[in-house]
Amino acid sequence: MNTCVETWESPIGTLHIAATDYALCAVAFDSLWQRIRTTLGNVQTQSNTLTQTTIRQLQAYFAGTRHCFALPLELHGTNFQLRTWQALREIPYGETRSYSEQAQMIGQPQAVRAIGHTNGLNPISIIVPCHRVIAKSGKLAGYAGGLAAKAYLLALEANA
Repeated sequence: MNTCVETWESPIGTLHIAATDYALCAVAFDSLWQRIRTTLGNVQTQSNTLTQTTIRQLQAYFAGTRHCFALPLELHGTNFQLRTWQALREIPYGETRSYSEQAQMIGQPQAVRAIGHTNGLNPISIIVPCHRVIAKSGKLAGYAGGLAAKAYLLALEANA
């Protein structure tokens, strides 16, 4: 199965959007693209219906008119990674959780460091909202797209 990838210039930097005909596989910042690309197999630099739909939904999100995404996702990982990423999808728009709260959400309260690491491996940024996880102190901590991008996304959602 071929995976199509389209590059889009978002308000927070270049994003690589990869999808098969059936599911979105990646929304990756430039800094992570090469690592994620190697997991996707045969990748063609072209758009398809799903990459274009993803860009339209992201444009609406950045315009403040979309608060949730309606896209089929294809995530691959360990059971722990999949549960961690699913917990991210349960954090409502405009809200945040701490890494320890996310660890509790998946029933592994001692896995705080592993949660942080796994969030950093999230291949579908923004759509699977790892930017909504902050330090227990309330400070911004870790984000694959950089802390400025994380701050931008949280401010965008707070102003909705």
